[in-house]
Amino acid sequence: MTKSWLSFALKLAVSAALIWFLSTKINVGDSAQRLLSLNFGYVLGATAIFSMLLVNNTARWRTVMLALDAALPFGRTLKLLYIGIFFNQSLPSSIGGDAVRMYLARREGLTLQGAINGVMLERVAAIFGLIFVVVASQPFLLARIGDNPAKYAFPALAIVALLGIAVLMVLDRIPERFGKWMLVRGLVHLSKDTKRLFLAPGRALLAVGYGICGMILISSMAYLLARSLNIEVDLIDCLVLVPPVMLVTTIPISIAGWGVREMAMVTAFGFVGMETDTAILFSVLFGLANIVVALPGGLLWLMGGYRKSDVAAEVDPG
Repeated sequence: MTKSWLSFALKLAVSAALIWFLSTKINVGDSAQRLLSLNFGYVLGATAIFSMLLVNNTARWRTVMLALDAALPFGRTLKLLYIGIFFNQSLPSSIGGDAVRMYLARREGLTLQGAINGVMLERVAAIFGLIFVVVASQPFLLARIGDNPAKYAFPALAIVALLGIAVLMVLDRIPERFGKWMLVRGLVHLSKDTKRLFLAPGRALLAVGYGICGMILISSMAYLLARSLNIEVDLIDCLVLVPPVMLVTTIPISIAGWGVREMAMVTAFGFVGMETDTAILFSVLFGLANIVVALPGGLLWLMGGYRKSDVAAEVDPG
């Protein structure tokens, strides 16, 4: 437990430092006024897209679980996913949404292996889809950033992702004498389940396809939120620039991406001429919108009678 709270404290420090730095770059009064003048028609459109994203991501997780013979009914899977989103977006906690999903899936009757590997491989499929979108949009990105060293970063990430999948698939060859360690046994099981997913072309393409669709939906949601602030940005700009931002945000060094996302937004949308204060405001609205739409997941958590202490004991018994 001490290690998890230390990790949380470090992430909080990173978010706080970045937010403090960015706050010196904007006029807080003007930004607050712009937030109060939102076009709620666009906000409602973004909310509708979030509903589509929720269904898409539920289908992705269930596709992974079906490949592992550890599936739950669609409605129940959606419920657990929504609760996980709530923990990821709305609570400054040392217990992440993925850990909550693992715990709840276990309570729903899945094996410990199925619960853990199902969530982990769903994450892999999501990130793989994200990287695919980033690489596919590379020509459009180059048209915006020009001859910039950043153009090498995302193809390199794609290669790293492929190598990562390959490494996962061979971990089951770890010598049996190391099997006395729980971590090694877990990696062997994960390796076998990785093969079951990614060596079944139909399942793999479907899972990664849902990852690609999810990124397109997130980019569309960001576009509508930008328009709600009367920011002049094209949908194609969001489809090209939001995925790299989200990729950077997946680096687990901050609380729900706060601070890191804003820095990435300033950098990415600066290539299309967006002012620093506007990019920060855009990113803050994106983060706030994610918190608001995640709140019903908290209601599902309360209605289920779950306790966070039980999750903590399950995922960090030491």
